Amino acid sequence: MTTNWQERPFSEEKFASLCALGLSELQARILAARGIGADGLDAFLSPSIQNLAAPQSLPGIVRAADVVLEYIAAKRKIVIFGDYDCDGVCATAIMTRCIEALGGIAAPFLPDRMSEGYGMTDASVARMLSEIPDVGLVVTVDNGINSVTQVEALKAKGIAVVITDHHLPGEELPIADALVNPKVDSPEELSGLCGAAVAFMLANQMVSVARKSGSYSGPCIGGAMLVLAGLATVTDIMPLTGQNRILVAESLRRFQSWAPIGLKELLGRAARTARQTMTSKDYGFLLGPRINAAGRVASGMEALELLSATDREIARECARIVDERNLERKAEESKAVEDAWSKIVPDASAQVIDLPNAHPGVAGIVAARILDRLGKDAQSFSGPVCVIARGHGSARSPELINIRDAMDACKDVLERFGGHAAAGGFKVKSGMVDEFRTRLCRYCSEMISAAAEGDGEDRVCLATHKIDAWVTPADMTFEFADWLTKLEPFGEGNCEPLFAMRDVEFSDIKLLGVDGRHLQFCFKQQSMPRAIWWGAGDKIEEFRSGLNRRWNLLFRLFSSD
Repeated sequence: MTTNWQERPFSEEKFASLCALGLSELQARILAARGIGADGLDAFLSPSIQNLAAPQSLPGIVRAADVVLEYIAAKRKIVIFGDYDCDGVCATAIMTRCIEALGGIAAPFLPDRMSEGYGMTDASVARMLSEIPDVGLVVTVDNGINSVTQVEALKAKGIAVVITDHHLPGEELPIADALVNPKVDSPEELSGLCGAAVAFMLANQMVSVARKSGSYSGPCIGGAMLVLAGLATVTDIMPLTGQNRILVAESLRRFQSWAPIGLKELLGRAARTARQTMTSKDYGFLLGPRINAAGRVASGMEALELLSATDREIARECARIVDERNLERKAEESKAVEDAWSKIVPDASAQVIDLPNAHPGVAGIVAARILDRLGKDAQSFSGPVCVIARGHGSARSPELINIRDAMDACKDVLERFGGHAAAGGFKVKSGMVDEFRTRLCRYCSEMISAAAEGDGEDRVCLATHKIDAWVTPADMTFEFADWLTKLEPFGEGNCEPLFAMRDVEFSDIKLLGVDGRHLQFCFKQQSMPRAIWWGAGDKIEEFRSGLNRRWNLLFRLFSSD
């Protein structure tokens, strides 16, 4: 049986340094493939809030804090201009909490996904001015870096503007009163912050300055904001390394103590069992998608109300509403995914899928689902996936292709676009979908060819799966599974270890779950634990007919409590 699985490259020097500490070769290999050597082992295994970077290390943040504090002191109304996804909603909640705690007048505002689109568009700014005519300062969170004309228009009206964002800038920066964006200027360790993390750092700087000046002497307000920044970091698929790893690890560790009451109520509805220990999966698969769902199929304000609630009964009702929005999202998503899958072009370097009848709010998650399915089913490298629903496009991309750069190469057929390396949003000019597909495929084909033809360190692995190691049944112990939990939190930049094993045989296969959606495998090798293939119930006959075959197995290891 042939497979296109390749082991992740790793530094032999880091590998040797870890083995010298007494780690097994398998443990050392996993860590070295993540760039960890003996010198960085303690910091990686024990991320601490004490090692968070000082807010002042983020360029522009001192000026931004001074501007916001000036408007707080003057009792001028401050609009927090956010976004309707989880990162934007968390960032809006962080900045609103901070301004109100410091005695300011905060007015959170989120654009409408359907009628206004992402960020500071002409339509969303017009509505903001109509609803909040006495605004003195606009603070953007998780958007604004490409809103050059909108910022100029606000400034012309005498309204101050502070930009905080993390998306890639265009050729021209907005002329704001202050600008904070780690993609514009920052130390390398801060370049991967999400919008909520930037808002968290600005809030910390504001509180620190207010305490020193004596204008604030209240309790610590950073706990809830830290939890929100950690949640957003996972949900927005930021690299879980360095500063982000600290944010997420501490956020998970302190969730039960510090999380806003609304998040706790939402977790109670989403999780089937009580959580003694939170993991990144709780953020990525339970809480994050539900926060996102409100902005996808209804209004992000519903999620913001949940995160801002201080009364338990109100929080409980908000959690019910947000949870129901997630059910609506799932129904829309399921239908759209199957429709999109039927339109896949085999072996294309990029997929541009037009779904004229789908809800625009699910375009991004459908693109993510298709990209994931292509990665599992394809026999060669799969490029980015773009889904267009009623004219609104969302893109998701694998590691090799920077989707924002790809969209920039096609910008003359796009009305607007934005995003970062792994994900983005766009709108295609009328009648130009086919042209966009052609150009995007051409661009991605060139990138893939260049990567495949590179020499030495420039050569990129185009395997369908990159594994940490080929292993044997003897390697798979409960002790090893327990050790793997020390590598949490898993996510982008610190993927959950993936293993492969040759020539395994099944002794029994059965359906699992109330609706039989999953498969459970028992192995002839007595030392092997059970295995579960989630969502593969429809493949049971195929595997039962092959009970006498030997299989190559691709899997992740976990211990069940």
